[in-house]
Amino acid sequence: MAEATAHSSGHSHGAHAHGHDAAAATAHAEVHQEHPIRLYLIVWGWLFILSACSYLVDYVGFEGYLRWTLILIFMVLKAGLIVAVFMHMAFERPALSYAILLPPVAVLVFVALMVFEADYTALTRLNFFGTGG
Repeated sequence: MAEATAHSSGHSHGAHAHGHDAAAATAHAEVHQEHPIRLYLIVWGWLFILSACSYLVDYVGFEGYLRWTLILIFMVLKAGLIVAVFMHMAFERPALSYAILLPPVAVLVFVALMVFEADYTALTRLNFFGTGG
């Protein structure tokens, strides 16, 4: 019985020491975090490719909604890469990422709702009041 008690207390001490070492290693990793240069070169390459595609949209001569849709898609992809890698957002805790990314997404959703509401209001006024002429 004494051997079991000694063993369990020794195990508890070992688990506590292991937990302390893990916490110290985590704290050290959070303070000094390096990413391989290869990651930055790959992102730089993708930014170059996306910028070239954005310029090609003008060079090819796309017009109207297709032109603006492609330009906005390339712009959002480039901004996402920059925020994720160069601003280290991809390496942050999810809670911080959500706190920064969700408000702009919510604003975009509300703007889209207002666009639909504005069209509905304009059509309703035209139907009710007429063209005014």
